[in-house]
Amino acid sequence: MLSTMTPAAHFIGNQWVSALSGDTLPVFNPSNGGRFAQIARGNRADIDAAVTCARQACSGQWRHRSALERGRLLTDWAQAILAHQDELARIESNDTGKPLTQARADAVALARHIAFCGGAAHKLHGQTIRDREGYTVRTLREPHGVTGHIIAWSDPMQIFGRSVGAALAAGNACVVKPAEEGSLSLLRVASLAADVGFPAGALNIVTGLGAEAGQALADHPGIDHLSFSGSPETGKRVAMAGASHHCPVTLELSGKSPQLVFADADLDQALPMLVGAIIRNSGQTGSTGSRLLIERAIYEPLLERLAQQFTQLRAGPADLDLDLGPQASRKQQQRVWDLLSDAQADDIAIMAQGEVIDEAPSQGYYQAPVLFRDVVANSRLWQDELVGPVLAAAAFDEEDEAIALANRTPHRLVASIWTRDGARQLRLARRLEASRVFINDDGFAGHVDLPFEGVQYNEHGTENGSEALHRYTRLKTVAMRHG
Repeated sequence: MLSTMTPAAHFIGNQWVSALSGDTLPVFNPSNGGRFAQIARGNRADIDAAVTCARQACSGQWRHRSALERGRLLTDWAQAILAHQDELARIESNDTGKPLTQARADAVALARHIAFCGGAAHKLHGQTIRDREGYTVRTLREPHGVTGHIIAWSDPMQIFGRSVGAALAAGNACVVKPAEEGSLSLLRVASLAADVGFPAGALNIVTGLGAEAGQALADHPGIDHLSFSGSPETGKRVAMAGASHHCPVTLELSGKSPQLVFADADLDQALPMLVGAIIRNSGQTGSTGSRLLIERAIYEPLLERLAQQFTQLRAGPADLDLDLGPQASRKQQQRVWDLLSDAQADDIAIMAQGEVIDEAPSQGYYQAPVLFRDVVANSRLWQDELVGPVLAAAAFDEEDEAIALANRTPHRLVASIWTRDGARQLRLARRLEASRVFINDDGFAGHVDLPFEGVQYNEHGTENGSEALHRYTRLKTVAMRHG
């Protein structure tokens, strides 16, 4: 059993392994800024060891597991995750600053993704193709081999579940590099996989810095498929590294997601979700609903109601389980501060803001939620990805104007439409440039974070649904002549 986590160690071959260099990195609690743990500082040598171990699994025990057996292991793993959801929530809360309720929801979502992949593992079918008389042509779906996964700090457990779950279901062996600000929960999740019977080498985790361990993973010639979640800038570098050794890459990049509210919307239903879409995980999610487009007829009254909601929002230590916790790191906090400073320099008006409670430690990475009004479309506040609890509102008069404003950003991931007009719902859903469109519901807050499919407009591939499972396979055609 591997229930006890060893501090400052990678997880390779179902064993806790120190970095070959012996180096470690401190882990800080975002709620108070204090150091509370450490992780191994992996480098190219550690990545190479993990890839070698994964390669051995591909040619050993893991290779010979049937799809049904893989599915059962994934299902058992999902159950183990649910049984340890409170423990995982505490780990995630300390590591990333998520309030406990949100961290627990992420653990449940992780289990749901793993369970989905477990149920789908033996349903990766090929096809029989009618060609010509005397031939039988079939397609087979086979695993790539060793897949590499670079996981963002925003939602480590959920992102891990979507990508690693699919890769394992398809029969690949995985090497995972979590963000240094979000490694601890994934290390524990990996140990649970070993506890339920995953063979050594099927799942390996190397911690460390992106420029060291992450770059080494992207560069490694032994990786057969790469998955990356994070910023567009780093995504470009990962894609280029994969291309250098002809490795396919799946990218899940950032979002600047719009929420469109029309005058006929049910505002009582919409209001709490409009707020929840920006404060979940302190606004630190690619699908955060950070741009609010309101039909002019209801612009002022809706802003007034939103302002009342914002003034009641409280940020504080994660263990107090308030509306939102701190930002995940000092760097992320400063990033939000810089963009807020630019917004003030542009004279963009603040409509309302919440508060950081007095009890919050001064060394914590806090940012009160802020509501801006009359934000212009060419401002940084409207265009740039801002991973923080900052909502930018603007008015529109016509449907075409709303679409133009919504699509006017390179960061297109999720969109939400609030209207009772059924024809408008379908028109807008088709015209919005987003991978997922939610109508009279909020896909941002995570309560409908099911294994949906969708391809982001500035990414490659998808990490959700059956398409993700197909993405982690190679298609082989077998043509057989009779006689």
